[in-house]
Amino acid sequence: MSFTPKPCNGLPCAIATPRLPRATLALLLLPVLLAGCEAELNLAAVGEATSHASLRTDHYQALASTAAVSVLVGNDGVVLVSQDQGLTWQRQQLPGQPGLIDVDACPDGSFIALGFANQLWHSADQGLSWNAHALPTQEQMLTATCAPNGAWWTAGGFTTLLSSQDQGANWDETSLDEDAMLTSLQFLDAQQAVVTGEFGLLFSSRDGGQSWQASGRLPEEFYPHASRFVSLDEGWVGGLNGFIYHTVDAGQSWQRQDTPTAAPIFNFSANRDGLFAIGDHSSVLRLSGERWRALPTPNAPTYLRAVGSGDDHRLTVAGGRGLLLNLDTRPALAAQAQ
Repeated sequence: MSFTPKPCNGLPCAIATPRLPRATLALLLLPVLLAGCEAELNLAAVGEATSHASLRTDHYQALASTAAVSVLVGNDGVVLVSQDQGLTWQRQQLPGQPGLIDVDACPDGSFIALGFANQLWHSADQGLSWNAHALPTQEQMLTATCAPNGAWWTAGGFTTLLSSQDQGANWDETSLDEDAMLTSLQFLDAQQAVVTGEFGLLFSSRDGGQSWQASGRLPEEFYPHASRFVSLDEGWVGGLNGFIYHTVDAGQSWQRQDTPTAAPIFNFSANRDGLFAIGDHSSVLRLSGERWRALPTPNAPTYLRAVGSGDDHRLTVAGGRGLLLNLDTRPALAAQAQ
């Protein structure tokens, strides 16, 4: 069966059938580079990466960090590793050049990275070497995370969840029995977790992922590209048209927050200076009260999808065409740069 998604700003609005061909899913996971015209910005609070590890042909998808190292992954098996909080990077390409779409840091300091070909790559030496583990499912996996107990988790097509307690030797598979794709999975602690998905799905777990309960739906079957929860009650989701929704009652009701962009939102991150959202057209937004305000970024017609932050005032963001930036998020400096 063929399926052509309806375009929205160059991206598919929604996916109406499970088990889509991977060529179709690639349109969702690897965003189209959009052209546009924006006013030039004062970039006093923006720093370019200081090494030549990042290339214009790179398209980054995800970033994860421990206290010692940061790992950035993208297309063609590209892995960048930084041991100085994103100031400089070392580059490598994994065998077979897999399309890497997600990465997470585990409690033991290792990393897992999800490949578009349903492989989970593991590094036990701070991103220097990687081993691949085939995922035992016919469904397309879209997101991966390490639980606080060290278990590996992935989620994706037909609301499928895979988990391994022994670093990929054995896997448990479950489905939430919805004809939809799960797009994000977050563990809040050892027991509490949240997943979001297509058609506005929201599920939560209070027993470490052993069981899941429906927890409300997003307005108008909103397709969430990204989510960020601080508790089972409060969280944010972002997606097409620059829409960001906020809930404080576990998804029973949602409020759309004002944003200064119509560009899709692809990820969230937080540091001591607040909550941030990133998206297409090199957009970086900061939550201010109930509104989102733009931070200065280069006038680049490309997406930002990977983001990470530490205990300092730095936000590292990366995306298409090798765009890799360090942003100083101190409010006074950001205001001065605008």
